Order: sequence, then C-alpha cells, then structure tokens
Amino acid sequence: MMAIQSQPSVVISMAAFALAACITPGASNIVALSYGSQFGVARSQRHALGSALGFTLIMVLTGFGLHEVLERWPVLTDFIRWAGTAFLLYLAWKLAADNGQLSSAKPAERPAFWRAATLQWLNPKGWMVAAAGIGAFAADGEASTVWMLCLICSIVCYVSVASWLFAGAYLRRFLTSTRRIRNFNRTMAAVLAGSAVSLLFL
Repeated sequence: MMAIQSQPSVVISMAAFALAACITPGASNIVALSYGSQFGVARSQRHALGSALGFTLIMVLTGFGLHEVLERWPVLTDFIRWAGTAFLLYLAWKLAADNGQLSSAKPAERPAFWRAATLQWLNPKGWMVAAAGIGAFAADGEASTVWMLCLICSIVCYVSVASWLFAGAYLRRFLTSTRRIRNFNRTMAAVLAGSAVSLLFL
C-alpha cells in the first residue's frame, strides 16, 4: 500500500480509467436513466448500490486470478455473453411493455439491488473492463494494488450510475403525460436492446 500512496499519479490514473469505463453509456447506466425518470433518485439507490457491488466483485475476482480461468476456458466467456444478451433483452422488453402509468395496478419493474448486481455480472463489458484494469495496474497480482483499484472502481461506479439516476430524475419534469413516458420508455428499451445485441459482436 505504501508504494501506491507514494505515487498519487497512479491513483489518479486508476480513477480516470474507472471514470471512463463507468460513466459512458452502457446497460446499467441506461437502466439507471429510466429508473431515475420513473422512480426518482432516492427510490432507485438500490440500483446504483447493486451495480457498484456487482462490478466490484468482478474486479476482485479478476484481480485474484479469475481472468486466467476465463482465458483457459473461453466457453465461459461465451456463456456470459449470451446470458447477458438474453437478460438485457428481457429488461428491454419489460421496459417497452410498460404503459407509462406509474399508478397502474402493474407498475414498471422497480429497481432491485440484486438485479442490478446480476446485470453487471452478465455484462461482458464489465468483464473486459476488469481484465483491462487489472492488466494495466495490477498485472503482478500484488494484493494492495488490486484492493486499491477495486476500491476506486467501486466508488466511481456508484457515482457514475447515480449521476445517470439524477439525469433521469431531471428528465422526469418533462415526462408529464402517459404518452411521453411511454415513448421515453420505448426509446430507452430500443437503446438497451441495441446495447444487448452489440455484445454478441465483442
């Protein structure tokens, strides 16, 4: 840990890497935007927390050797890709099917901690980011470096997803009719479905 503390530039580089990976549009952020617009920031915190935990666990496992398992057994990577695509398409379908009426007897799929964590685990982008981060900053497997990178990524991931929640909550003021909400949901569903399909070509 002392080696990291004596090199603040390394910590800054880790934070910059994590921000670039987490703030850009992706499955968790697209879902966060939709949740923020429908349920607000406070009620959607479980999505941000679940996303952060899910991504952090990927980083921890990758940092302590799981990336070697995936390289040796590429069929596991293929399984993650296909399962992740199916899960994202399911979420897109649920979003597109919502009628835009939050007061209806069957409200939209509500934010859930474990669903957000699962979304990260089934997202190939998360695994690639983890492998890239570990390769760049902790290729030697030094424990303190791995833990520092995981801590930074956890914080940055939460802040990034939460910022998309705030963006969605801001858009909420413009979603003043059932038609607008329905159109917004379907737009987000189309973007999410496109993101899911693109995973098959990684």
